[in-house]
Amino acid sequence: MKLGLGSYAYRWSIGIKDQIPSKPLTAFDLLDRAEALGLEVVQYADNMPLDRYTADDHHKLYEIAQQKGLQLELGTQCFDADEVDRYIEIGKRLHTKIMRVALDAEDSHMPVPELAEQLRPRVDRARAAGMKIAIENHFNYPSPRMVDLLEAVGDDHLGVCLDVANSICANEWPEETISLLAPWTINLHLKDYEITPDPYGVGFRIHGVPLGTGRAPITWTLDQLAHCPADMSVILEHWLMLESDGLEEAIAKEQPWIEQTTAAAKTFTKGR
Repeated sequence: MKLGLGSYAYRWSIGIKDQIPSKPLTAFDLLDRAEALGLEVVQYADNMPLDRYTADDHHKLYEIAQQKGLQLELGTQCFDADEVDRYIEIGKRLHTKIMRVALDAEDSHMPVPELAEQLRPRVDRARAAGMKIAIENHFNYPSPRMVDLLEAVGDDHLGVCLDVANSICANEWPEETISLLAPWTINLHLKDYEITPDPYGVGFRIHGVPLGTGRAPITWTLDQLAHCPADMSVILEHWLMLESDGLEEAIAKEQPWIEQTTAAAKTFTKGR
């Protein structure tokens, strides 16, 4: 397994929605961060949209990544056909093998046969470009429907970007999600979470913690993926929430969190 840095590990340092730092991290900065962490892959997700960079920038990213010994992966949010086509072209410039797609709310309401019909020509184009499309199990897309979609397309260049925690939002515990999607997995997002009771007994909250310190069944998850190729990328993320102390404090916590997560991931994946 090849450990990689996901751009969502620096959600606050990059900026998202109305939370924008004075000097956001760039796609080039992530290459430096990944190299310093001793990782082998960088996956740019939708929080760092590479279609806002020029073709020259894409070529430069690839050249620098090569110098640092890093593989590049990319991703986008939603399955708008034009956007996916655009990202396949970007993927060619980055020489990426994986393009991660997260289905958004509109996609989640599209009938499986209709979505499969849109997917097939894009998967064909991805294959011609030497890459696979990995659909992430996102918050609102149930895993059984994901399996129906994968079976409807029936192509070995379409698989799953398996996130170990996202589907809790879709009323699935990780063991259910992972059991359903492990046979289709071609890319893994690794993070951890904790469930903390409210001090007044008013329910509880699910929140992120550094890898290895929470409830995610990390070792069991990796066991379920023993059939996957030895060079499959394992992308490190975390759910560091924005608290009342504000954006700057969240940014200050990101580097220690990803360092702790990386160290734990190297232990969990050793020998795998």
